[in-house]
Amino acid sequence: MLRLFISRAAGSQRPLCSRNQLRGIHERNKKAMGLVAKGWSALQEVDRVIDHADLNDPRLIPLLRAAKDNFELALEVDNMNTHARYWLSRMHFKYHVPGACKLIGVALLVEAANMGDADAQYELGCRLRVDNKYVKSDQQAFYYIEEAVDQLHPGALYLLGSVYLTGDCVKRDVASAMWCFHRASEKGHAGAAIAYGSLLLKGYEVPEVIMRFNSSRSPSTGGARKKEVKWQKQDAVEMAKEQFRIAAEVGCDLGLHWLNRLSDSEKQ
Repeated sequence: MLRLFISRAAGSQRPLCSRNQLRGIHERNKKAMGLVAKGWSALQEVDRVIDHADLNDPRLIPLLRAAKDNFELALEVDNMNTHARYWLSRMHFKYHVPGACKLIGVALLVEAANMGDADAQYELGCRLRVDNKYVKSDQQAFYYIEEAVDQLHPGALYLLGSVYLTGDCVKRDVASAMWCFHRASEKGHAGAAIAYGSLLLKGYEVPEVIMRFNSSRSPSTGGARKKEVKWQKQDAVEMAKEQFRIAAEVGCDLGLHWLNRLSDSEKQ
């Protein structure tokens, strides 16, 4: 009887242990993200004034040190935090912070990308897409860009769309390019919205995969699909206007220029 009681007590403690462990992981994640947020806020303040200040401006140094310290503390709290790793790598690359080292930045960026951070994958892919006769990095760059696209990173979607549109390193595929621009535009990417709207004005049809994605009807009925294609052709200008509005709303002057141009043409 006593043995049965002890075994039951031991069994009831195991789930409690695992719950405590999960709670501890959650608290570490929460604390690390709080530190990342503090570091990011400090960098936002730096970005706000950096174009109007000297690199060695003493007013920027405390902000840069605060950002760097917060990102490093976040990694100490949670070494698996990819956001802290990515932003710390940016500090080593971009900012004139005391103790900055590009080799450390490269190592942190590669680690964050391999750990699945979409921002890191996109930036690493962009950095690998450089003309260097000693390094064949196009394939590796394309791999990281595609990894970021799988997570619907807007910058990566726009870049991949541009690659498909120009046929650089891949076979030219306008439909795939339009899909990439469409998904990036949904996330507020101004360049993708301009590119997608321009292709619509040039007469390119909306790919079927986009219509299936946006249609509320079942894609199994062929009649509904044909009707949707006809509707898209009739309203291509209106769809292009919507894309230019997206670009204008995020502060892109080119989007506003296109809207004014279409408005003038309609008046004429």
